Amino acid sequence: MADTSIPGTKIALLTTKGVEQPELTEPIAAIEAANATPVIVSPDEKQIQAMKGDWEHADHFDVDVHLPSANPEDYAGLILPGGTLNADTLRIDEDAQRFVKAFFDAGKPVAAICHGPWILTEIGVLSGRTVTSFPSLKTDLTNAGANWIDDAAVVSDGLVTSRNPNDLDDFNRAFLALVADSVES
Repeated sequence: MADTSIPGTKIALLTTKGVEQPELTEPIAAIEAANATPVIVSPDEKQIQAMKGDWEHADHFDVDVHLPSANPEDYAGLILPGGTLNADTLRIDEDAQRFVKAFFDAGKPVAAICHGPWILTEIGVLSGRTVTSFPSLKTDLTNAGANWIDDAAVVSDGLVTSRNPNDLDDFNRAFLALVADSVES
């Protein structure tokens, strides 16, 4: 990841309470290592509670931009971290759906890990794409038109997906490469 440098680039991380902590913190570290700026966007106004797994509370993180005032045009890409509670909450949030859909409509890179791809089933962007995720989402993603495979990081038409925190190195590398390509063109 040290090979990728995208200075002056802002990348949104859309998340809420219940995010899987390493799926937030490791992409943030990778974005910063690429000389870019990570921005936590959330329907929560002040802070979010991260989790270790689905049951154990981890750290709190400050929200940088409240979702209703977030403008997708301000960001070169979007990351959708997992965590069951986080992903289940966001997938039914209409502001979150609009925000995510705007990245696809603009052709900007999007990355979703673990349960993060759940929101993609709600916005109609999976048809014809090859994806991966936490295994429990396989049926939902295939029912939404995706071809699901079990791989560490899958890149398909501007979308990067991964299965779980063990895939974060591959996930971050693939996403940052997509962002670098998109800001160069």
